[in-house]
Amino acid sequence: MTTTPLPTPDELARARLLVAPSLDGGLVRELERVAGRTAEPLADVPPSPSGVPLLCVGETLPEALRTDRLLWFHSVNAGTDPLLSAGPWPAPALLTRTVGRMGERMAQYVLGWILAECQAVPEFTAQHDRAHWERLPTELIAGQTALIYGTGRIGAAVGRLLGACGVRTVGVARTTRSGPTPGAERGVVPGAAPVVPGPGRGVPGFDLVVGAGEDGGALAEARWVISTLPLTTATEGFFGAARFAAVRGATFVNVGRGATVDMSALEDALRDGRVRRAVLDVLPTEPAAPDDPVWRLPRTVITSHSSGITADEDVAVDFAACWEAVTAGRRPGLTVDVGRGY
Repeated sequence: MTTTPLPTPDELARARLLVAPSLDGGLVRELERVAGRTAEPLADVPPSPSGVPLLCVGETLPEALRTDRLLWFHSVNAGTDPLLSAGPWPAPALLTRTVGRMGERMAQYVLGWILAECQAVPEFTAQHDRAHWERLPTELIAGQTALIYGTGRIGAAVGRLLGACGVRTVGVARTTRSGPTPGAERGVVPGAAPVVPGPGRGVPGFDLVVGAGEDGGALAEARWVISTLPLTTATEGFFGAARFAAVRGATFVNVGRGATVDMSALEDALRDGRVRRAVLDVLPTEPAAPDDPVWRLPRTVITSHSSGITADEDVAVDFAACWEAVTAGRRPGLTVDVGRGY
C-alpha cells in the first residue's frame, strides 16, 4: 500500500481552496463552510504566492498543479483512474474521493435489471410492440447466485441489496479473505447453495468471498456476473476470453469501468451463448458513437454511465467527513491508494 502523509494542521490552515468551475454554487458554499475559507477557481495557472499549499476539489487536476504545492485533492467522482492516468501524481499529496450514496444507486440499478430479466420485461416489451399476446415463463431470483467482482463500498452495497432479496452473493476480491468476522454471517434462503464456514467468510454484504485467481468454479455456478471493479493496471482487460469461457449461461452486468472488459471476448461469449445477456452501463470508449459495433451486440442493453451519478450532497457529505478525519489526525476512509489506483 502506498501511504501519503496527512496534511499537518499548519499546512491545512495555510492552504488555498481551489474548486472546479463546474461545481454548483450551493456546493461551493458548503465546501467553503467546511474548510472555513473562500474558494477560488481551479484553473491551469496556480495562484500566487507560489509557496502556499493547495487544497483542490474537482474532477481533473491541471498539469500546472501537479507539483509539491498540492496538499490534498478531493475528487468529486468515485473513480480516480482519469486523475491518476493523466500524469505523475505528486507524491506528498493526499487523494480522497466521493462515494456518497452511489453504492445504493448502483445496487438499485443492478437489482432493477435483474428483476426485469427475470420478469421477461424485454420479451414482453417486444411483444407489446408487435401487439402480440403470449404467456411467457418468469424466474425467481431467490436462491440463485450472483458473483460480484469488487468487495469495496459499492460491491458490498450491491451484495447487501441482492442478499435481502434472497440471492446468494459471492464476492471476488484480490485475494481470499479469512474469517469469520463476528456478526458478519447471514442466513441463506432455502434452495440456495450451502455456504461453508472458514476462509472467505466474514465480509459484510457477501455469503462468501473468493480470490480473483480462484473464481473459475464460481463463474460456472453464477446466474449473474456483476462487475464493480475500478480501472487499474491490474484490472484492464480483466474480463477476457479465459473468464468468459468459464461462464455457463450467466448474465453479465458491468457498472464498474468499461476498459475492464475485452469487448471482443464478450461478443464471442454472447454469440455462442455462454453469456446469456449483457447490461453495460460503462464502455471502454464513451460515449459510443452511433456506428460503434457495441450497439449491435446481441442480447445487450447499453446505458449511459448513469447507474451511480454523483449528487452534490454526496460531494459535500464525503468532503466534510474527510475534513473531519484529517483535522483530527486520522486517515480518511475515502483515501485513495495511488499505487493501487483505488
